[in-house]
Amino acid sequence: MKSYDYNLVDKSAEKIVKTVKSTGATVSGPIPLPTHKRIYTVNRSTFVNKKAREQFQLSSYKRLIDIYGSTAKTVDALMKLELPSGVEVEIKV
Repeated sequence: MKSYDYNLVDKSAEKIVKTVKSTGATVSGPIPLPTHKRIYTVNRSTFVNKKAREQFQLSSYKRLIDIYGSTAKTVDALMKLELPSGVEVEIKV
């Protein structure tokens, strides 16, 4: 899971873990992965004052969840689960 807001990632991870445990599969996680930070430096003015700059930071938060012993019921429950729009979920089999 990946998002720019850590609250959304944590709440989505709780929903996924709760859903998977209710179907009977075992869950390992959520494991927090390192935060990826991008820092952008922008000049404040276009022509004058080269030393006047602003910095902006964009952080992306990631969580890893391993699901063991999943069944068709587990997959169906995960497909029906509604997550917030700011969370990107990637599933690897």
